[in-house]
Amino acid sequence: MRDGVSEGGTGLTGFRRYTWWAVPGTAVLCLLPLYGGWLLDGDVPAWARVPAVAALAVAAVAGAVLLSARLAPSDPDGAGPVRPPRGWLLADLAATAVLAVLPLLRQNYGLWGLAPAIAVAIGATYLTGRRRLAFVGGAVGSATLPGGSVALATGDGEFLYAALFPAGLVAFSVWMLLGPLWAWDVAGRLDRARRLEAEVAVKDERLRFAADLHDVQGHHLQVIALKSELAARLAERDPARAVAEMRDVRQLAADALRDTRAVVHGYRSTTLDDEIANATRVLAAADIDARMTLDPAAVAAGRAAPARHLLGLVVREATTNVLRHSSARRAEVDYRLAGGLARLRFSNDGAGAPEPAAAARPAGGSGLPGLAERLRAAGGELTWARDGDRFEVVASLPGLANGAAR
Repeated sequence: MRDGVSEGGTGLTGFRRYTWWAVPGTAVLCLLPLYGGWLLDGDVPAWARVPAVAALAVAAVAGAVLLSARLAPSDPDGAGPVRPPRGWLLADLAATAVLAVLPLLRQNYGLWGLAPAIAVAIGATYLTGRRRLAFVGGAVGSATLPGGSVALATGDGEFLYAALFPAGLVAFSVWMLLGPLWAWDVAGRLDRARRLEAEVAVKDERLRFAADLHDVQGHHLQVIALKSELAARLAERDPARAVAEMRDVRQLAADALRDTRAVVHGYRSTTLDDEIANATRVLAAADIDARMTLDPAAVAAGRAAPARHLLGLVVREATTNVLRHSSARRAEVDYRLAGGLARLRFSNDGAGAPEPAAAARPAGGSGLPGLAERLRAAGGELTWARDGDRFEVVASLPGLANGAAR
């Protein structure tokens, strides 16, 4: 996942920021104070401080880079990179070795395992499944050896602490870093599923349009072909009947053209119920919270054919405008009867700047101005207004209870 357009309106930008602070930030904050406090201890010899300071700086930067790279997938499908950046990985391993050896030489059993534990956790983020389990299990087991060996060799009586504490530190560091990264990966998969759902919704709409076009054209063209063939056979034997057949062909062609235009402009089989259901599905697929408030009496009254077409077209156009011209996160549809009028209100936030080209469309167009003209012809009204980042479309038609809208 990437910042910007693909994450707009999903909250992933903020989640990325939080995850960055929770993962690379936490790793760096664990290294700097603890090793910094040890370096300020007067018992640490001067010859150890210079390499330790350099190693601490390298480990902090390399760890942040490696974890940030893990949070930024390099392929379009969102899977993590196959390998960590090799140069930074080698730098982190070298710095980790220095930060482990120097405290261990001073028999600091509580500190020496911190840098290796974080390095193991970083490596585990780039692995999956059994490879990760084997890697972490081997690291936890191996962490008992250095400290335990030094404690046995020196005979200081701290064998259990020296052996077990670093192993526990490795396990805790892995858990601490993998938890937020697991949540990030899940969020990434959900976002990809959301975008895929939106693409499927668009494809479904295209298939619906193709089916409508096929129904119209298939019927008309088949009849035109048959009548044209009949007219060709009758041309010499019965010219008068051939002329009549060709008149029918001309009428069929005109009907096909009219019906095709109706499909293109969305005026064929457009119902309010279907368009509200489709709007809910498409807006949800675009991660827009769509709230529908429908008066059952208004829905029943709006089933008359003229109202069904006009109000359905208003919902379709408003939905299209939300998807094309806004960065909406919420949309509301309210449909009810009031004072003899059926009133449909469609509003959304995240409205973009008005487009002069859209405002200049002729009244006969297929946008809001064209729909306003059609509603006025039916005795109704269509208005739209922008207030800040909110955009609202309001349509009203009279006499729907009697099916009188024309």
